[in-house]
Amino acid sequence: MQDRGLAAYIAELVGTLILTFAICTVVVLFVATSTNAQTGSDYAVVGLASGFALFLVAVVFGGVSGGHFNPVVTLGAAVLRRIDPVDAVVYILAQLSGGVLGALLVKGLLLDEGRASHYGAATISPLLSGNVGGAVVEAIGALLLVLAFLATALNLRARVVEWAPLTYGLTYGLTLALVTMFLGPLTGAAVNPARWFGPALIGNEFAGTWPYIVGPIVGALVAAGLYMFVITAPVGGEPGQAAKPSQR
Repeated sequence: MQDRGLAAYIAELVGTLILTFAICTVVVLFVATSTNAQTGSDYAVVGLASGFALFLVAVVFGGVSGGHFNPVVTLGAAVLRRIDPVDAVVYILAQLSGGVLGALLVKGLLLDEGRASHYGAATISPLLSGNVGGAVVEAIGALLLVLAFLATALNLRARVVEWAPLTYGLTYGLTLALVTMFLGPLTGAAVNPARWFGPALIGNEFAGTWPYIVGPIVGALVAAGLYMFVITAPVGGEPGQAAKPSQR
């Protein structure tokens, strides 16, 4: 279990700030908020921008803090005992603070343009059955995102030391891009309580609150279980025991 320090906490705060700012800015600019809007929502652009932003902060800050930038990713790491519980709590508080600061920066720059979308706040589409459907969608997205993080950032089998930061950052970012592209029209694909909380607080948009908290938590717990019992379980071995890297 790695010890964390002040630099790691700051890295999580700043990384989440940048991530939230990037995602909410592109949501304000590219997601239609009116039924008679002249142009439709472009979740391909939102997805790519989200993925690039996550890739950037993962590579830049990953070596300092482990590059979580998401409370449910931290939860998954804590369940697997890869981060101390006290550090996990501080990480989550830093991430939530970063989310609020990122959304506040969006409001400061796009005050009028962002008002209609509540500065990038995620909302549940009427295409779904309601909050339960929204929670299921968020759980699926968080499962994929947390599993991608665990499988590349924590798994010795998938790690080539020289390329570890690039591999982890690229996989983590591309997974967020994919999730945003196909789940964005349904819930906004927050899949991150910090990214949801920031604009919800700044834009005063708390309709459908629990799906954005409960859904990602459930998805993260399932992802941690899959990682422990499937990905790191050696053939004929005990779950949770990763194979030893080959000696050369």
